[in-house]
Parts: sequence; structure tokens; C-alpha cells
Amino acid sequence: MYILDQRLRAQNIPKEKSKKVMHDIVGTMLNSRFMNELFKPQDAYSKKAMRTVFDKLAHASIMRLNSASMDKLYDLMTMAFKHQVSLCLRPQDIMLITLNHMDAMYEFVKDSETVLNQVENVFALLKEHYGNLTAGQFQLIRMTILSFFQDMHIRVSIFLKDKVQTPNGRFILPKDGPVPWDTEVPGTIRFFENGQQSKTITFNTAAKNNLPDKAGSCELFGDRVTKLGKNMYEVARQVETTIQQAGPKPVSHSMPEIDSENRNPLAKAELNLLSYLISGDRKANDNAFRLNLFNTDEEEQNAEKEYAKARHREILIDASKGKQSGELNQLMNEFSIEGAGKSGSKGDDLLELMDEASK
Repeated sequence: MYILDQRLRAQNIPKEKSKKVMHDIVGTMLNSRFMNELFKPQDAYSKKAMRTVFDKLAHASIMRLNSASMDKLYDLMTMAFKHQVSLCLRPQDIMLITLNHMDAMYEFVKDSETVLNQVENVFALLKEHYGNLTAGQFQLIRMTILSFFQDMHIRVSIFLKDKVQTPNGRFILPKDGPVPWDTEVPGTIRFFENGQQSKTITFNTAAKNNLPDKAGSCELFGDRVTKLGKNMYEVARQVETTIQQAGPKPVSHSMPEIDSENRNPLAKAELNLLSYLISGDRKANDNAFRLNLFNTDEEEQNAEKEYAKARHREILIDASKGKQSGELNQLMNEFSIEGAGKSGSKGDDLLELMDEASK
């Protein structure tokens, strides 16, 4: 949403069209039935499935992106979020980052009462599901998120210019600044004897740390304290992604994936469900316009060629053919769409959501 807002303003898209795009995308993304399904305990989506979801979200309105601009949008979004999660002072800060995102969406759609109600519904869901988690549970969530992003090292100009990213796409984490809430500034060693503190030694550290003034609030309209999750594109500046490292090897956009969309019928069924889960098929709109995330059409065309080369470097593994054990076949049959329909399990809910989203 931050990136789209910046590009809509940069391309001087009429205010009413820009507002419609923002309202449509937020309204689609926070659809109440989709959110209720999303908040159910489940495994994280695969990278391919996650990308499918955001492809549909980006085209949920009259705005259209070609493949290169969509690739750039996804790269900017994923690397910015990876950076935010990496900078969390404590695992619970993931909640504050999310609430900063929600605060921003609230501002984007404040002119639409219907979409505002959807935003407030998600606030309530976040508080209900994550408000009372322990530090250990938040740490497991943080580790899961970072595992998802661990092999994604796309260089972004805004990070390179601010010297928070190295030329090979790795982030530089600062040692200075505030320490996590409810902790102390490093520099003290305490010795205990028989359960009682006997002496204290202090030492100087190379870092310049300080105590935070207060803990971040998880309440609606509360003070989150942390700046993580806020809009880093508010100050207009050129943002580029680079898909080549300084050396001869290409940056890996993700771990080498099994190209299962056309080879594994079960994976294809999952992607089809996700494709229509959010927005379904939409008819052509005469008011549609193209959004370019590059400075010129020529830059966009050149980037599209580079992204195409990167995609062709995938390792393809076909596990749906050849010899398979009887046990594996049985497991695959249990997870088939037909089996899910007979058991009345999660597949039914997803199909209902597909129908709902298409209306």
C-alpha cells in the first residue's frame, strides 16, 4: 500500500482514481470472510502461493501492472518487510509493526465507512489472536517469517543509499539505539553468592544504547513507539531493485523452488484456490490504467527481460511422475480436492470464499 500510494502520486494519477484503487485493494485484502479464514491456525503459504495472493490483490481494482512492475513491487514489499522483522528489538514488536501497517491503511481509507469497518474488524482479530501471546510464541512466529525470507537478497536502492544493505543484498543491523522494553542498557555484570548480589562491575561498550521511554501500545489509535512498519516512501525518492549481484552470480529471489504449477496437480489446485480466494475473475474495466514502478517505459521493458532471465534459472523437479510409494500415493489422495470435498474440511471453506469473492 505504501509503494502503490507513492507511485500513484508520482505518476499524477487523478485523486479520485487513486482513492478508488486504495479503497478497492484494502477492501479486497481485508474482506471479512477471507480474514476469518486467514486467522485460522495453518501452515505458512509457499513462496509461489504467497506471490499468487499478491498478484491478485494488486489487480483487485482498475489499476494494472505489467510483469516487470509487479516483480518490482513484490521485491520492494518483501525486502522492506524482511528488514522490519530483522530490526525487531524483541519478538513482540512484530505485533507493533503490524499495527503500524493497520494505522496506515486506516488513513488510506478514512473516506470509506465500509472499508473502515473492515480495518477495525482486523484490529479486533489481531488483538483477539495475538494480544496475549508469550514472548516464546512471538519468537516462533518471528523465526518462521525470517525462514521464509532467508534466501531473498534483492538489492534496493533506498536501502543501499541509507547504508543499511550491503552490495550482496544482506542487511546491516545497527548496534546503537534503544534496547528492548523491560531490559537494561548493556554494561553491567552482577555477581551473586548464596542468592544474594555480592558485587557489581561496570564496563564500557562500543554501542550507544538508551532505555525506551515506554512500551508500544496495541490499542486502537495507540502510540506504537516503534517507527518500524511506518511509511518509508513518504519522502519521494527514486526506489530501484537490482536483480544482479556485484559478482557474476544472480541474486536469488527465493530458494530454488519446485516448479509445480503445471506439474503437480495438487499444487496447481492450491494455487487456483488462492488465485480466486481474494478477487476472483473480474471483467475488463474501461477506466483501467497502467501503473509503472519504473521511471520510463524503456526501463520497465529492460527490467522485464532481466526478471525473465532470473525466473528461467529455477531448478525444476517433477515429483508427480515416476515411481512413488504406495504410502505417498495414499497421502496425496487424502489431500486431493475430491477428498477434501467429501470430508467437508477446509476445502469447502475456500471454495465458498471463492464464490463470495467473485460476486
